[in-house]
Amino acid sequence: MNPEENPNAIRYALKMAAHTHIGRVRATNEDAVWSDVDCAAAILADGMGGHKAGDVAAQMLVKRLAECLPIPEAQSHSRIELAEALLARVEQINEEIYRLACQEARYAGMCSTLVMGMFCRDFLLTAHVGDSRCYRLRQGELTSLTRDHSLLQMQIDAGLIRPEDVQFSSIRNLITRAVGIESTVETECNAYDVEPGDMYLFSSDGLHDLLPEPEIALILTAHADDPDAACVRLIDHANARGGHDNISVIVAKLCPMQA
Repeated sequence: MNPEENPNAIRYALKMAAHTHIGRVRATNEDAVWSDVDCAAAILADGMGGHKAGDVAAQMLVKRLAECLPIPEAQSHSRIELAEALLARVEQINEEIYRLACQEARYAGMCSTLVMGMFCRDFLLTAHVGDSRCYRLRQGELTSLTRDHSLLQMQIDAGLIRPEDVQFSSIRNLITRAVGIESTVETECNAYDVEPGDMYLFSSDGLHDLLPEPEIALILTAHADDPDAACVRLIDHANARGGHDNISVIVAKLCPMQA
């Protein structure tokens, strides 16, 4: 952050780390991650579908999104302007993935979830599609900033299943939205005020399907000053629980700066 350009800007230094792991069961890793402190952004995608072409969709999504970052003069744009620019970019990439899937049989049906974050002055802008998530740890309290686009979440919202019974559901991995599955995509975009000391976790379902939120909070708290160590420990714990899916995590820490 550059406080000289905006004397009212929140002062913090950003630390980030990104890790992805194949897990203990899958033959390939169809997740993709990217983070860049200079761009103040993080992107995570969990690919699916096609003849094992989920990795193509996820890598294409992450690569094409990263190419447009940072958004020119982002610090001078409003939250709405930045959200509109980000949504337009995701829509464009969705069309590219969908077109490729339609043109080549080996890529038929490929698609990907998405969760990403851009740290802009005093707020975090998130965009997500599917069941990859963004969490915030603030003063010891872990909060999910995203809601899954999934059949299971729809059942929870309708009161048809209790949150404590989620682990027994047979539809827990059936999502209702994905990038590239149709010619258009409905991306959810939100802005959240940030505070120095915050930690943010971006994760694929290979992590949060296996680790309960209290355990995630304990691991993040134990490694509050080391995002890289936090990533490693989260993945280790998920693998210890079975590692039945690819596991991807990005951890960001907003370190307070002295006035």
